[in-house]
Amino acid sequence: MKRATRSDLQQWEENGISYHLIDVREEWERQAYSIGGVHIPLSELLGRKDEILKNEPVVIYCEKGIRSQLAIQRLESSGYENLYNLEGGMKAWKLSTTT
Repeated sequence: MKRATRSDLQQWEENGISYHLIDVREEWERQAYSIGGVHIPLSELLGRKDEILKNEPVVIYCEKGIRSQLAIQRLESSGYENLYNLEGGMKAWKLSTTT
């Protein structure tokens, strides 16, 4: 499984690499803290997979990286090859802003 860190995403942006974010957390988690992207809760993922692009990098994130890993496994079994797990999820993201 491919992984991306906050630093990787910053480098992609600096290099003009387009990517998309998918947040698989619950709505209340997203309201508390979000880095943007499309909100597709894990429970709705397979029913909404047509909303996820296959031709550009897609970074999937959750709180700790566990649900996003499950999401990627499910999507890869449907033919997706362009998915990245945000390493450490929002927990690691928030920690990287305080250091």
